[in-house]
Amino acid sequence: MDFGLIGIGVLFILALFIIASVIKTVPQGKEFTVERFGRFTRTLKPGLHFLVPFIDTVGYKMNMRERVLDVPNQDVITKDNATVSVDAVVFIQVLDAPRAAYEVDNLDFAIINLSLTNVRTVIGSMDLDETLSKRDEINARLLGVIDAATNPWGAKVTRMEIRDLSPPVDITEAMARQMKAERLKRAEILEAEGAKQSAILRAEGEKEAAIREAEGRKESAFLDAEAREREAEAEARATQMVSDAISKGDVSAINYFLGQKYIEAFGKLATSEQQRTVIIPAEFSNILSTITGVGELGKAAHDAVSEATRKP
Repeated sequence: MDFGLIGIGVLFILALFIIASVIKTVPQGKEFTVERFGRFTRTLKPGLHFLVPFIDTVGYKMNMRERVLDVPNQDVITKDNATVSVDAVVFIQVLDAPRAAYEVDNLDFAIINLSLTNVRTVIGSMDLDETLSKRDEINARLLGVIDAATNPWGAKVTRMEIRDLSPPVDITEAMARQMKAERLKRAEILEAEGAKQSAILRAEGEKEAAIREAEGRKESAFLDAEAREREAEAEARATQMVSDAISKGDVSAINYFLGQKYIEAFGKLATSEQQRTVIIPAEFSNILSTITGVGELGKAAHDAVSEATRKP
């Protein structure tokens, strides 16, 4: 048995052990703490480092990247005695490796329990409606409290988010009924407003139509009165002409009035609905002579009427 070869092998293994304990490589995103006889001395940054063999040792290997911690689900009682189920997540990042390693035992566990207690405190100080509608405010309050508490530990809480917040089933059903009632109420209000506006517009339209109709009747009555006035003036002129003719001894003037009445009576007799047979009087030749006289005076009367009508 060759003891020399064995000794060389033992020395080789010992040399490898010493080299492994002396040369340390720190990966990116991590930092190592170095302890000498159990006491912290320095921090190893990412890269290659050399330690004093048998004196310096690596204490803690800290992850310096941002990490996500899951806050377990818990039931919380709100200010108005409603129970809600809360689930959250917290984002942390170690900024000071020695403090995170030596100021607190199990940093992750400490932050999770700190988050649980503060979630109960914040939500317990709010009503159920506030809890459901002010999630951003809850996140901001939790972030401020937990970040301040973790500052001595060399860690920073970058974000705190309520992942799920669920009230009990009976409260959820009651809220659904309340929301439905509110929507129906708003729909009825909108429908009533629409009917009100429609009635107002309809009344305004009827008012405008009545005003226009009254103005039309007023204008028509004014025109009718003006026409009757002009007709009366024309009739007065014709009557004056006939009176002048009578005063001069013209018999045709009397025949004018008699012929006019005769023709009006004969016209009514001919257009009667109950008169099927029209009897022509025997004195028809006298009617013709009367009509001749009427024609002469009628022409003069027509000229007078036309002249009166043309005058404004």
